[in-house]
Amino acid sequence: MDFVYSYPVDPTTYETHGLAEGIPVRVHRETYREAEGSLQAQRDWSEHVRPMPRYHGGLGDKFNLMSVSIPECLPERLEIISYANEFAFLYDDAMEELLDDQEGRPENQRNDSLIAMFREGVMNAETEGQCRPEKLLQAKILKEMMAIDKPRAVTAMKAWASFVQLASQTRAQTIFSSLNEYIPARVVDVGELIWFGTVTFAMALTIAPEEYQLCMKLARPCYVALALTNDLYSWTKERIAAEAAGQDCIFNAIWVIMRELSEIRQCNITGDDALEAEAIDICKAEIKKHVSEYRTIVEQAKNNTSFSRDLKAYLEAILYTISGNLVWSIYCPRYNSH
Repeated sequence: MDFVYSYPVDPTTYETHGLAEGIPVRVHRETYREAEGSLQAQRDWSEHVRPMPRYHGGLGDKFNLMSVSIPECLPERLEIISYANEFAFLYDDAMEELLDDQEGRPENQRNDSLIAMFREGVMNAETEGQCRPEKLLQAKILKEMMAIDKPRAVTAMKAWASFVQLASQTRAQTIFSSLNEYIPARVVDVGELIWFGTVTFAMALTIAPEEYQLCMKLARPCYVALALTNDLYSWTKERIAAEAAGQDCIFNAIWVIMRELSEIRQCNITGDDALEAEAIDICKAEIKKHVSEYRTIVEQAKNNTSFSRDLKAYLEAILYTISGNLVWSIYCPRYNSH
């Protein structure tokens, strides 16, 4: 893959905690476009939905998420994908509040309403006079994306709709007996489909139908690494939130590993710092294993003459998502309140 829109970051200026397996960090040359898109999404959300005090999304003091996770994004597309990503963060953070007006309805019906919102948006960028305010913002995203690249915008929004449906199903299961059982659900929840749609739109890539399943299979170790990285660096924040809410389980690999270890050893899962530290070490080892596996896959793909140019470009592009997402997670205010 040729590097046109990004430059490498001096590796002495950032920490990877030994989890990048040698993958360099690259950053987009026009990262200001991400700031513009993200900040506009925050303004629109505050105006049309509700204010979000103490909110932190994709922007950071050292790295901005999209600029280091898709460093070869076409410049004119960076602002809108950053707006869309910020919308996703805002929606995720406000999910419970946004469903307050549906309180009392069965959970499956509330999920159905959310899925329908995304399905309707896939083929229709127009909105009626009266509709949910977040749907207005979703329609704005789709309209701008379609104005830039209609076929890939539709692909991205279909992927988004599929993600919402699958994620609602995986979140229905809160207890996992092992990390191996948890990982497939977490890969869905981390946004494998959303990221596929985002990257292909951002870089104007087309994965042919006959290559799609192969693409997803080859990319799977990457998404496992991304999911576990997210769990590792969001763990403290999620644990504190769960304790404050009185929740006895957490949708996070660290908690799953701790629970698995506690059942093997017949010990208490709560208040055991040594158990938590061991679970963190196991999670880090799993990240390194999947990153290393994915690096090998990408190197082999480069020399495979049967793969299309766009398939190779996609596989290499998300290699840099691994290192970019890692350094963002280490430094971002979203996971690090200090």
